[in-house]
Amino acid sequence: MTDLPSDLHITAADEVKIRQDLLLVALGKRPADRILRVGRLFDVHSRHWFEDQEIVIKGRRIAWVGPAGAYTGTAAEHVHEPSLSAVPGFGEVHKHIESSHLTPEYEAALVLPRGNSWTCEASHEFSNVDGPHNLELWFKARAAGSPLKIFPQPGSAVPPTAYEWGGGYFGHAEQQDFMARSLMVTGLDEVMDWPAVWNPENPSHGRLWGMIEATFAARGVVEGHAAGLRALPEINAFAAAGMASDHEMFTAEEAWDKLRRGLFIEIRIHTMTEIIKGLLDKGLEDWSQVAFATDDRSSTLTLDIGATDHNVRTAIAAGLSPEIAIQCVTINPARHMRLTPWVGAIAPGRYADIVLLEDVPSLTIAKVWADGRQVSEGTRYLPEVPQIDWPEWARTTVNIRREIIAENFAIKAAPGRSTMQAAVIRPFHWHPEFYTVEMPVENGEVQRLPSETITKFAIVDRFSGEGKVSKMFWRGCGPRDADTALACSVAHDKHNIWVCGSSDAAMAKAVNALRAQQGGWALVHAGELVATVRFEIGGLMSQRPAEAVAADMAVLRNKAEKIDWMYEPTWHPRWHPGFPERLMFATLTCAPWTWVLVAPSPLAPEGFVNVATGETHPVVW
Repeated sequence: MTDLPSDLHITAADEVKIRQDLLLVALGKRPADRILRVGRLFDVHSRHWFEDQEIVIKGRRIAWVGPAGAYTGTAAEHVHEPSLSAVPGFGEVHKHIESSHLTPEYEAALVLPRGNSWTCEASHEFSNVDGPHNLELWFKARAAGSPLKIFPQPGSAVPPTAYEWGGGYFGHAEQQDFMARSLMVTGLDEVMDWPAVWNPENPSHGRLWGMIEATFAARGVVEGHAAGLRALPEINAFAAAGMASDHEMFTAEEAWDKLRRGLFIEIRIHTMTEIIKGLLDKGLEDWSQVAFATDDRSSTLTLDIGATDHNVRTAIAAGLSPEIAIQCVTINPARHMRLTPWVGAIAPGRYADIVLLEDVPSLTIAKVWADGRQVSEGTRYLPEVPQIDWPEWARTTVNIRREIIAENFAIKAAPGRSTMQAAVIRPFHWHPEFYTVEMPVENGEVQRLPSETITKFAIVDRFSGEGKVSKMFWRGCGPRDADTALACSVAHDKHNIWVCGSSDAAMAKAVNALRAQQGGWALVHAGELVATVRFEIGGLMSQRPAEAVAADMAVLRNKAEKIDWMYEPTWHPRWHPGFPERLMFATLTCAPWTWVLVAPSPLAPEGFVNVATGETHPVVW
């Protein structure tokens, strides 16, 4: 008996057969496939190192662990790494693989050499594009032989708010089905719409609580998203609602307050140093309720700084011991997600996912094993990447059955007016009020005001086929150069197309380029299409190696450097002058966002809505 070729269809009955085989191998009554002997092995349960250990492997799982020479059975193959230290494969407690912009099989080739052998996929990105095929997308690479374990968490934010639509809809029935279909589904992806959780009058209240109920019924994990919830009444209410975690902390004090109220804290890289130093200063000794979360990281950035390994090194540099830092990406997230039978430790029954370190304090990775075989040497991925024939539902997701024209972006003025009042927001607008600005009118249309760094921003629906357009004026972003526009089909979390530009014609040209290539980036400068990057799978990912996507992104950024981009500082620490790549996240509608622009919908006909209150407002008057 060997392990199954894929985790897609593993049921409890399948798991029993695998375990029955493993126990006989452990007893020496059946032969093992291979034995990996290492110089020392880190046991995450006791936080101790053990010298000269053997790991006995059958299929893709571990059958036995102990001192070299003590195993009583036989094996077909022996591998000895006397100078290397073995730690478990690293796990991602909260990650959106779509943000790497790679399909799962190429994500595996990128992150496995960097130690990441399993990922809890926070799946509300592709789910918002094609909800019905969500699990199929995440299991397809694994079924084709990819050694990266992906544990999907269907998205609570599908749609993100009641004011958005298209692509997918998840409620109680859908979540109940997801939880029943596979042991790989761990629970519910981050519950982001806090106003809908606490307010029974919110139109998403029933849908969200239905998903939470279905998750509770299956004993799954309800992941949280408590951005901006820092006061004690809010933190207590969030925990009382059954949210199990938060990854949105910005300070050590906030992390401490949430940890003390029972939340599992998932620390992201941009606040990791401050939070870890602060928790150490407070004397935190038990780190079992802490993990590190990558959340969103492009493949280009991963090539530059690393994957989960970079998170661990950052934690060590902040003063955390290497052993505790390793626990934060192994046993801690596995326990939190109730995945300890499969991942998180070098122990019997678990997948044979092993990171072999040349040096522990610097976390220098020599080799990685996954599914019982070596898969990397340094940063070189050894297996052949599976060639997947992605179906039409994955490849054809920009559904705009018409040519977008300049007139679609015009904002009409009232007859006879030389100026109009306009509602204006800026990227990452968390304020309860929008700006009101007097804008010039020419030829019956409200004009941009570059002298005040105000340009036009639009959302184009890519799901209905009609290409519905909402548009308004945004401050502090967009090109100042004439006839220039930037468009992208990655628009968290609904993932319609966003476009900003100095002319309506340039905006139309950029959107039509994305329509033709089925998603990605398009840059128009001085009326000419000068750069594109294709994300042909779901409009979010590309079926290419990370290096190929990085090369295209380098061309895009090079062309963008020749453009004068408008800029105003915001509170957001990652909003910088120059190419406004972070606009992909400026379309978020979760807490603590207030006034946002979404595609036209029945509850927000012009698309301009306060998602915290449900209030709508004209974009000009």
